[in-house]
Amino acid sequence: MITDYPLLVQQTPQPTLVQRLWHEVAKFGIVGAVSFVVDMGLFNLLVNGAMDSKITTAKIISGAVATGVAWIGNRFWTFRHRRNRPVHHEVALFFLVNGIALGVSALWVAFTHYTLGLDGPVWLNVNAFIGIGLGTLFRFWTYRRFIFSADLEDEENDLALVDRHTPARVD
Repeated sequence: MITDYPLLVQQTPQPTLVQRLWHEVAKFGIVGAVSFVVDMGLFNLLVNGAMDSKITTAKIISGAVATGVAWIGNRFWTFRHRRNRPVHHEVALFFLVNGIALGVSALWVAFTHYTLGLDGPVWLNVNAFIGIGLGTLFRFWTYRRFIFSADLEDEENDLALVDRHTPARVD
């Protein structure tokens, strides 16, 4: 039996911009934590092994591997809904931003180790941690704004507009 009455379907509330931002921050944090473990773990393996006299090189290598892990996590999970440019552009921007952040981290470790003489496993780890921390907010802002950027104006409009006159589609 076909009727002319509209089908009433309960609509789930659309997430607000703050809720979507919170989800991105949480996912970014999880990817960052995994990358952090990779970075610190590999750094410690290298400075306590084959690269015990090459602290800066060890930091660059561990940071580069962690950057690869972060790319995969952020591209395919955190910001998967923000694709508006070719992958090769995203990759280039991602590694440029992370190269800058890695440079800051490596310079901090080199400065504290070679100039300030803060040596030993505890100081190396504390300063590697600080170096990583210096780039975290910068990374999130640049990832969201430039690398995995969707048109933020369109995103805000999508969240604000709910057309209640559009017939519901039931599959």
